[in-house]
Amino acid sequence: MSFFYAFVIGGGLCAIGQLLIDKTSLTPAKILVSYVTAGVLLGAAGLYAPIKDLGGAGATVPLTGFGNAIAEGVFEAVDREGFIGIFSGGLGSCAAGITAAMVFSFIAGVFGRSRQKA
Repeated sequence: MSFFYAFVIGGGLCAIGQLLIDKTSLTPAKILVSYVTAGVLLGAAGLYAPIKDLGGAGATVPLTGFGNAIAEGVFEAVDREGFIGIFSGGLGSCAAGITAAMVFSFIAGVFGRSRQKA
């Protein structure tokens, strides 16, 4: 049943994003930033934890999950380090994901080929 909930929640988040692309004049970049911001705000309000518990990877893999991870990291770092944790917690909690994105992007850039459109 957990696969079902992951599919429904992850698919719902993707469907909302697709509707925003198709039906509004928002650019994909603005929608991506909105998803991350929504994850931060929902995480800060304590509303994302039940969604994450129910949906598992369907809630943690999309950009809302990234925003939620940033919020959780900030809260933990503030508890540990105080005020300076506001600046270090978000990156600390997402360092593995950010590093993986950079490494795989570099590999794709080294082995990929760009072509001019005719």
